[in-house]
Amino acid sequence: MSEQHTSPATGTRRALIVVDVQPTFCEGGALPVAGGNAVAERIAAYVSSSREDYDLVITTQDWHIDPGAHFSSEPDFIDTWPVHGVADTAEARLHPALDGLVADVAVKKGQYAAAYSGFEGIDDEGRALADALSAAGIETVDIVGLAESHCVKETALDAARQGYRVRVLTDLTEPVSPELGRAARVQMRAAGIELTPSR
Repeated sequence: MSEQHTSPATGTRRALIVVDVQPTFCEGGALPVAGGNAVAERIAAYVSSSREDYDLVITTQDWHIDPGAHFSSEPDFIDTWPVHGVADTAEARLHPALDGLVADVAVKKGQYAAAYSGFEGIDDEGRALADALSAAGIETVDIVGLAESHCVKETALDAARQGYRVRVLTDLTEPVSPELGRAARVQMRAAGIELTPSR
């Protein structure tokens, strides 16, 4: 892709971050989000139709090897959780709906500690998400994925802190619960993040 390419929609260089769209967070997985499988299908369709709008497409995955106290047999679902997203398992791979998605950068996070934001992860070359965005000259970031109330929110907040213009595409995410979703949206709006549908 040309380094001079800019999005026709905004005139700026844009990235799409697809957060943790993995079977472990969808129906049938260890930490299912209601509507997760449907979100995966909608994201796949969106990327298929809108890929040219983005200079960079990034995926993030929970990829737990030994995350310590993040896993618990008696989880509080705040700081501790049941076992999920275990590295090299089918549940940790990208959702099958995304089989056709060719990402420019694939970030894995949480190998040895809890990690909610994609900015806490690295790609296979050891490069951080922030470095990948910077190298591509990205100015605007769109964020989709699972779950809105947790990893989507934290990734969006970190992107805003890094100085990016950030949008969360509201029809391409779902929260763990309606209450946590409402709280997350309050936080994101307060940080200047735009919440908007993809169409």
